[in-house]
Amino acid sequence: MTTTAQFETQTKALIDDLKNVCRNYGLGNDTYEFAIITQVFLYKFLNDKYVYELKQLEPVLAIAENFDEALEQIPLGDLELLSMQISKNTARIAPKNLLSNLFKQQNQPNFASIFDNTLVSIAKDNIDIFSVLSEGGEKVVLFEALSNHVTDNKDSFCKALVNKMVAFSFEHIFTENFDFFATIFEYLIKDYNSNSRGTYAEYFTPHAVAKIMAACLVTDANITNVTCYDPSAGSGTLLMNLAHAIGEDKCTIYSQDISRKTSALLRLNLILNNLVHSIPNIIQGNTILSPYHKQENGQVEQFDYIVSNPPFKLDFSDYSADLDSKTNKERFFAGIPNVPAKKKDSMAIYLLFIQHIMHSLKAKGKAAIVVPTGFITAQSGIDKKIRQKLVESKMLAGVVSMPSNIFATTGTNVSILFLDKTNTKDVVLVDASKLGTKVKEGKNQKTVLSPEEEQHIINVFNTKEAKDDLSVVVSYDEIKAKNYSLSAGQYFEVKIEYIDITAKEFTFKMKGFESNLESLFVESKILEEEIIKQLEDIKYDA
Repeated sequence: MTTTAQFETQTKALIDDLKNVCRNYGLGNDTYEFAIITQVFLYKFLNDKYVYELKQLEPVLAIAENFDEALEQIPLGDLELLSMQISKNTARIAPKNLLSNLFKQQNQPNFASIFDNTLVSIAKDNIDIFSVLSEGGEKVVLFEALSNHVTDNKDSFCKALVNKMVAFSFEHIFTENFDFFATIFEYLIKDYNSNSRGTYAEYFTPHAVAKIMAACLVTDANITNVTCYDPSAGSGTLLMNLAHAIGEDKCTIYSQDISRKTSALLRLNLILNNLVHSIPNIIQGNTILSPYHKQENGQVEQFDYIVSNPPFKLDFSDYSADLDSKTNKERFFAGIPNVPAKKKDSMAIYLLFIQHIMHSLKAKGKAAIVVPTGFITAQSGIDKKIRQKLVESKMLAGVVSMPSNIFATTGTNVSILFLDKTNTKDVVLVDASKLGTKVKEGKNQKTVLSPEEEQHIINVFNTKEAKDDLSVVVSYDEIKAKNYSLSAGQYFEVKIEYIDITAKEFTFKMKGFESNLESLFVESKILEEEIIKQLEDIKYDA
């Protein structure tokens, strides 16, 4: 019996093999390598899942020594009925487009065209369910003609990719859990997750941060039929952790991200994690300028849960003036950051995301947002206005200040801001900055929290427990008195260590102090007299 560890090893080996094929054909570190690796991996995954689903529905296919021959014996009408019964998370693939059939044709002339047509055909057949939308309504389909990215030897390149895909089957891993697929997804994109490569520069949200955000938001085991939103979704790490905490079948995902590449990655993440039903809600576009998800009356849509790790600094000067319109006054109630004369890329766009999220929460909604730690103590400006609104509207759950370098790719200290429109009472502030172990990740230093430390933070936050030098529970009035500061350290009690002693012990100690002082005074008097005498003996000789 193949173990989960073996499946993981095989899957990672497939990813490595596909990357090696790209290198062998001059595409290593190339802009197009990313598209080829992810799309070929996805084709393999969807192919094997479709075959797996058919075998679950039709015993004849499950026991057949030769699946392709058994499939050919099933009348077309019966096959269509079987396809209608497979899960909505599974792509429909015509027999001619199955990987086994593609493998048989690899020695045909113009195989690259056959390969491309297979992928494009699958994308077309599944366009309504598996397409990501642009804000303009364009459908970004599953696959493209991948051989166009190779200049020479297109047939042999496509043949090499197919031969790697048939090395093993994914059929035995579809019962695996979230943790397995999260690991695989991260491994799949790890080479495109470096800010220095220029191919994929998303700041990947650490699992510790994602886990803490989800666990502190989802405290009710009986949640059903809720909406989850990320206005700066990236590859979807936060959304996947949130959906897993709720239950993938109990929530619907919504997102928007300006990057077409990361929107495609989020789609892949949704497919791996049984959230295909949410793919039509994945929008590639500018959330701040043109929020896509809206209600029938044109107002911004509101959601039950929102998570976000927005970009902190970004040049949005090109459309900054457009945000100051009458329709945006309510959404950006605290104001829009000024355009600096120099360093436009330092514009604090995260302040707009926080305001947008506040505006997008339902009446009983909850949110968790990664913010620079400086936000929680800023004494003026938009930062303070936002905090003031959170307190006065009583929609603040708390803050967790994370250790430095929790993100290996940035030195900015971060905190997690938790919102809860139902929290009318106390707020919990956690200072986890002293937790974690520092490790090297490439050239960067990173702080890693142990599972026990992660759980400790979650427990303290959810139970609203005050812990010395870690957490404090405060009222909204106390926050107002501290000029709306959300830093736990400013509320910690200053404690003076002391020990209990008896009256007799106190008297004895005091007599000892008096005796010591008398002795010191005597020594001081003798020293004074000696200094005066020596000064008198000093004579001046011309």
